[in-house]
Amino acid sequence: MESAYHEVKAVADLANEPPEYREAICKIVASHAVNELYGAQVFDEPAIAHAPTPYAKWLTCRIAMEEYHHHVRFKGLADELGIPPAATDPKVKRPLSIFGFQLKSWPEFCVIKMLADLAEILQVEDLLTCSFLPLRAIGRLTMPEEKFHAQFGKKFCEELCETEEGRREVQAAIDAYAQYLPQFFGAAGSKNNESYRKYGLKVRKNEEMREDFLNRARHVVESLGLRFPPLASAGG
Repeated sequence: MESAYHEVKAVADLANEPPEYREAICKIVASHAVNELYGAQVFDEPAIAHAPTPYAKWLTCRIAMEEYHHHVRFKGLADELGIPPAATDPKVKRPLSIFGFQLKSWPEFCVIKMLADLAEILQVEDLLTCSFLPLRAIGRLTMPEEKFHAQFGKKFCEELCETEEGRREVQAAIDAYAQYLPQFFGAAGSKNNESYRKYGLKVRKNEEMREDFLNRARHVVESLGLRFPPLASAGG
């Protein structure tokens, strides 16, 4: 569904928009810049050492490269918007809590890609009709890569599940990591989200996105013959 808010074609055109519109854009761009960088640092690059074969290492290197490039795209737009460097630095600006998970194994990384990148797909979906066209353009460049990352995770989870030990490891990783995922979508009734929807920067409420994600995640996990665990909190 296209946004009801009019399209804003360039950073220079923000001078004609309400300050709240520019502020909302800056929050979204800075958040993506921080979390794409931090995720690459704590999950994707370290996972190269865990990958069991040269082929798996090659694909993991590709994922790390693409995740760093996602940061570069958002950081470039952040610089155009005049966002202070500290606001896009994970050493200063706290990343999402999903990155607090301590990656220790290849099965864990495969589960993270299968589920966390599925969550990211939902976030990027709303950018595809974003009223701010430079942000929409980044979303359209990023989406195919996020889909590849999620499919990578599912494919390697499928391979691991071909053995009983692998199935146990994947299920244990799902049980451990799924608890982090509801928080990815923010709080119900979020004022920031209300502003994003008002200006056509996002389409859905946080709670709607979370429910959609949990349904998709449960379907993916159950397609492997595994169990999506009950969650302690739905983030609302």
